[in-house]
Amino acid sequence: MSQSLSLTQTRYTISEVEARTGLSQHTLRWYERIGLMPHVDRSHSGQRRFTDRDLDWLGFVGKLRATGMSVADMVRYAELVREGEHTRGERRELLERTRREVRARITELTDALAVLDYKIDMYAGTR
Repeated sequence: MSQSLSLTQTRYTISEVEARTGLSQHTLRWYERIGLMPHVDRSHSGQRRFTDRDLDWLGFVGKLRATGMSVADMVRYAELVREGEHTRGERRELLERTRREVRARITELTDALAVLDYKIDMYAGTR
């Protein structure tokens, strides 16, 4: 058991994490294998035991995925987090670049939505 975990901290099996996050066990194992998921503690029998902190991290990774961030960039971000506080600037830069890309996509989608609305109104006879 990790020394940083309290004895009363809730632990979750991979099946419970799958149910809570919607991520398959295969995906969870893959995340761990590629370094996207920090080290997951194991029980005495070798079974993965996830914590609330792990669930929070997976929630954040889900948000990064929703932005369209590449897996390589997500792994790089995870590596930077593990490296420590001296990487804060590089992490911020990575997130700022992603934010710029998301804002550009939102603009593109807003423009596309306006065209769709126009066409729908035209077919509905309101234009």
